[in-house]
Amino acid sequence: MVNYGLKDKVALITGANNPQGIGAATAFAFAREGSKIALVYKKVIRPFDKNKTDKNGVDRYYEANAGNADAVESKLKKLNADYIVIESDISNENAVNEIHTAVMERFGRIDILVNNAAVDDENGLDTIEKITQNVIDDTFAVNVRGSILMTREFIKRRSDYGRIINISTDAAQIFAGQITYGASKATLEALTRSIALEVGKYGITVNCVAPGPTQTGWIDADLEKAVIPLIPMGALIQPEDIAETILFLASDQARMITGQVIKVSGGHAL
Repeated sequence: MVNYGLKDKVALITGANNPQGIGAATAFAFAREGSKIALVYKKVIRPFDKNKTDKNGVDRYYEANAGNADAVESKLKKLNADYIVIESDISNENAVNEIHTAVMERFGRIDILVNNAAVDDENGLDTIEKITQNVIDDTFAVNVRGSILMTREFIKRRSDYGRIINISTDAAQIFAGQITYGASKATLEALTRSIALEVGKYGITVNCVAPGPTQTGWIDADLEKAVIPLIPMGALIQPEDIAETILFLASDQARMITGQVIKVSGGHAL
């Protein structure tokens, strides 16, 4: 087992109410390392069929993202983690300030920021012919503005240890059918490089993890059969695969890695 040296480090993770999600897996991984954890989530309300939530698919995924973080919190308790859970909206500047204030009051410092929260459009409107202003605004409000605001506040309140890890997607540069979501993630990748140049003087690293098709509860059996042939490694990515990469980038071992976009995709979308 690698010792990442993250014991007692404070990690702030957004987008953490889906117990099968990347945010939750990352929280559990940090808890294993003895880190203190601050989780932020916002309920995303979408219609789902309760009778179909017993197996992977959009209904399970929508149910998870519409709920609170109780299931994640329950597992953190079992791991004896020191944590705080905050329901808030990172696209709002005042809320971002309140989030950081709450974490600082609880732990006294914030060492690691994981910008994981993201939204997309579920109504098939994210193509150039169907796109609406609301889809554009709602997507960029969270995926870009929210990440920028969280990053700015993190840097303002920086400790003597600084790691920022953004979460993109492996298809960010070419995402036909989800052009606004893809564009927002490509923007996040560009921000990763630019902010890394600005904050290196503080000893803060800024990197980006770009997952491939990851089983966070949304990939049903039929979609899995269609997607796996497109992944050279022959299997879906698991949230834990992303979490382990985040742990490394948050560690002191990665102190000279900054401004990078790392695909964790099993070879998908290279």
